[in-house]
Amino acid sequence: MEFLEAVKKRRSIYGINNQVTISEEKIKQLVSDAVKYSPSAFNSQSSRAVLLFGEHHLKLWGIVKNTLKAMLTTDAYSQTEGKIDAFAAGYGTVLFFEDLSVIKDLQEKFALYKENFPIWAQQSNGMMQFVTWTALENEGLGASLQHYNPIIDLEVKREWNIPDEWKLIGQMPFGAITAQPDEKHFAPIEDRFKFFS
Repeated sequence: MEFLEAVKKRRSIYGINNQVTISEEKIKQLVSDAVKYSPSAFNSQSSRAVLLFGEHHLKLWGIVKNTLKAMLTTDAYSQTEGKIDAFAAGYGTVLFFEDLSVIKDLQEKFALYKENFPIWAQQSNGMMQFVTWTALENEGLGASLQHYNPIIDLEVKREWNIPDEWKLIGQMPFGAITAQPDEKHFAPIEDRFKFFS
């Protein structure tokens, strides 16, 4: 029941700051456990994570801002700048990757399932993201999942010496919660769930 309560509480939290009361070591352990224990097809363990704190966290969102500024009109950039600043105001960011070399190796070993391995890898990565997100929520931290890939991929790889085979999947800024989200509305469960007994 504690697990399901944590699942129910997990939300996209955009109001965050860097005034957390949990230690970096604890956060590192949460993310490490999410990477280690999240399931994967064929036990491939192809999902990867990079955890950024302090100046590294700020550097990431600076990369996002500079990339968008070069791509967008002045008006369009001014509309998104505040959102990026809000992510940078957090305590850290988790970067999620897939190691394409693992997927390619499985495709060669198990050619019958070749087309499925990229799909299964995305599913595994999603589970790792969800476990990370829920674990952060369970410690009272707010987080959201962002997708500024692929426009930031090359610079991220250069900045943190990320292997070429790692494909960036998403970014999760997190921090102490400064604003609660609006009430979440759900479609009728009868339209989404069926059972037979």
